[in-house]
Amino acid sequence: MLPKTSRIPGFYKLKPKERLEIVKDFASLTEDEVEALMNTGSLPIELADRMIENVIGAIPIPIGVAVNFLINGRDYMIPMAIEEPSVVAAASNAARMARRSGGFHAECTSSVMIGQIQCVGIKDPYRAKMEVLSAKEEILQKANEQDPLLVSLGGGAIDLEARVIDTRSGPMLITHLLVDCKDAMGANAVNTMAEAVAPMIERITGGRVYLRIISNLATKRLARAWTKIDKEAVGGEEVVDGIVEAYNFASADPYRAATHNKGIMNGVIAVAIATCNDHRAIEAGAHAYAAISGRYLPLSVWEKNEDGDLVGSIELPMAVGTVGGATRVHPIAKICLKILGVKSANELAAVMAAVGLAQNLAALRALADEGIQRGHMKLHARNIAIQAGAKGELIDLLVQRMVEERKIRLDRAKELLKELTSSNS
Repeated sequence: MLPKTSRIPGFYKLKPKERLEIVKDFASLTEDEVEALMNTGSLPIELADRMIENVIGAIPIPIGVAVNFLINGRDYMIPMAIEEPSVVAAASNAARMARRSGGFHAECTSSVMIGQIQCVGIKDPYRAKMEVLSAKEEILQKANEQDPLLVSLGGGAIDLEARVIDTRSGPMLITHLLVDCKDAMGANAVNTMAEAVAPMIERITGGRVYLRIISNLATKRLARAWTKIDKEAVGGEEVVDGIVEAYNFASADPYRAATHNKGIMNGVIAVAIATCNDHRAIEAGAHAYAAISGRYLPLSVWEKNEDGDLVGSIELPMAVGTVGGATRVHPIAKICLKILGVKSANELAAVMAAVGLAQNLAALRALADEGIQRGHMKLHARNIAIQAGAKGELIDLLVQRMVEERKIRLDRAKELLKELTSSNS
């Protein structure tokens, strides 16, 4: 018997079903497993095959809707795609608490992204920096020639920055091309412009350009949200104090700050996935921004005002789009954008910042008041019960028993399922 190999010339040329037959043989998949992979639901396999390479199927992720959100005086329903239990419920609960005092206020600073052009091998980099800045108009014109449609919509390359950085291989001149991407996330437009101006940078500086690519640290495209929560809504002034102390802990300790920010991103990324935005870019930008001071810090701030109420705010880069990419291709993403009812990428970014702040509030309140597991336990137990093989009413029975015992484990779920099925037979 010949050994199995993943070296398959022309694999990308095959149709999804043909690829899946090869994978089936390689991984010894059952017919049921093959059928599950091919059951792509609302995403036709033909469309999936045009979205990414080497497609063999699709993976469904539950979409829930967070309710109660009042942002800038307007009601929103928030579609969230996520596999983790309690996140949607927590966001809805936090939004309800915020709603009592006017909900959330949110904004996005602009839709400007940064394209970086790396130039090396320059003997006098500070002279070269001045030369690049002097040629700004020429460089911007060349960049804008690459995307006349974006320019016609009021966007395009709007400014230029240059800086010299010290590296292990010597000084580098880094040119920043600032591009107003309007309602697009902008990666394709920015990368195309950066590629186009690279030869000009080389000619001006006498150096050699290597990288010319967008930066995911979108510091020109910051989303902000803030809210005031009445102390009674959150559970009293003692709970307010607990939330502020939890924030102070995160502000002083990167180990805690990482988990603090993960809670924020639970909400942000769930909306990003629902709308088919680039959640990896958003995540990278958020964590880089959290460390931009040289220390890794929380993305949100929680304070107590003079009345004893809780005041929260958040600021993070938010490179999102409502046009382009998969956002306007994936049928479910289009529906989710319709549910959100946002009119621009900046509005979407602002809404996502508010959702992140709400998610953070819910997590900190649970930690400060009752511990995170109490609210999470029942929903987690449901997943364990299903994993154990329970169906229908047996799921609820298993959940009840595991929560009562405080033993939410797969082995215990299987034991309980065996007991319940044998007693009913």
